[in-house]
Amino acid sequence: MSQMSEFEIVGREDFSDVTYLLEIRHPLMAKAARPGQFVIAMLNEHGERIPLTIADFDRDKGIITLVIQAVGKSTQEMHQACQVGTHLYGLVGPMGLPSELGHAKKAICVGGGLGVAPIYPQARALKESGAYVIGIVGFRNKDLVFWEDKFRAVCDEFIICTDDGSAGIKGLVTDGIRMALEKHDDIDECIAIGPPVMMKAAAEATRERKIKTMVSLNPVMVDGTGMCGGCRVNVGSEVKFACVDGPDFDGHQVDFDDLMMRLRRYKDVERQAVERWSDKCRMEGAREVSRAGTK
Repeated sequence: MSQMSEFEIVGREDFSDVTYLLEIRHPLMAKAARPGQFVIAMLNEHGERIPLTIADFDRDKGIITLVIQAVGKSTQEMHQACQVGTHLYGLVGPMGLPSELGHAKKAICVGGGLGVAPIYPQARALKESGAYVIGIVGFRNKDLVFWEDKFRAVCDEFIICTDDGSAGIKGLVTDGIRMALEKHDDIDECIAIGPPVMMKAAAEATRERKIKTMVSLNPVMVDGTGMCGGCRVNVGSEVKFACVDGPDFDGHQVDFDDLMMRLRRYKDVERQAVERWSDKCRMEGAREVSRAGTK
């Protein structure tokens, strides 16, 4: 039981119907965590090993923060089960190489969708190192916007982009990048985290100016030690493993087309897993209703 206490969920916030934040008490991990690293979480003994980027960490409180989107079977199950006072069965980390920060004098931090959360510690670390930080985040609409105050506290400039223009500017994060590039001719680095298609677009937006652009990759992982090979990615002429060589890579060298093709291979398997889990939940719910009716 003492081990379980390390993985107690002490805070939760729901940003939308599918996006939720979990705060987990783990003093040692909070002390060791660095921007760019990730954890592997397991909800229960038979649960899937899920890689999740660390969205924030508080060394004084001994808490790490994860922001999760309920898109697959396991993350939907976590969305339902992970409430304050419950525990995760397993939590391993911090894993991966920390981001190399502190050299840029002026940097753009770009987050799209769920990638908004893990770009925050990057922006904070850059600001603490003395850099001028331009934050650019993208959401579908204003109802999905979160952490605006946190970002404004660590960014010298902050641009919100929404698909429908309901908050900030109407457009994609690449529109925000172009605005920043037009205004500043001395940007040293761009860091982009989000869906692969977004990171690819961000890398293309900075390619002509030859601005160093780092992206954080989150392909399918199993063991997180480089042994399974599931998270391999093509970077330039080399094959890398995101779990041990990354997750940060040079966005101008990543083969995003290959990465996206590999991710699509598991769509049918994931869909079938969600359907089986949903059917099981409905059956269990029906049994509960039946038992309640016989009392």
